[in-house]
Amino acid sequence: MEIRMANESDIEGWMSLVRKVKDHFPGLETPAALDEHRDTVLDFMRKESAICARIEGRIAGALLFSKAPAMLCFLAVDAEYRRQHIAREMVNHMLSLLDANQDVVVTTYREGDPEGVAARAFYKHLGFEEGRLTEEFGSPVQEFILYRSTRSASR
Repeated sequence: MEIRMANESDIEGWMSLVRKVKDHFPGLETPAALDEHRDTVLDFMRKESAICARIEGRIAGALLFSKAPAMLCFLAVDAEYRRQHIAREMVNHMLSLLDANQDVVVTTYREGDPEGVAARAFYKHLGFEEGRLTEEFGSPVQEFILYRSTRSASR
């Protein structure tokens, strides 16, 4: 497995993965939404804020992040490659690129939503803590925060 920064040459493989997992992500329901997501991914790639996991030439995992504010924006692993610690490796790579004193936020499904059971457990395992309830793409979500700043550590 190779974890690395994604670039524009990865877009077709990236979008192939996104089409496989789109039903698990609110906001990716229509062809127009997928086209918009593709444009967003290309923008993240140009900003060096896209990480991919490649196995045997295929994109097995994809992660988008923002540096300021520090946010994990999108994380997906192909079902065929799950339970191989790909998501953890991509998150660790992302964390190595961010300011070590910067808290990191991610949103996922709220407690009680069957779609979010695995994601919530994953983020908690990595040390993220539950934060405020909010909405994205018209769906109820919850923030999870990885506290890394000295200010937050004393809360």
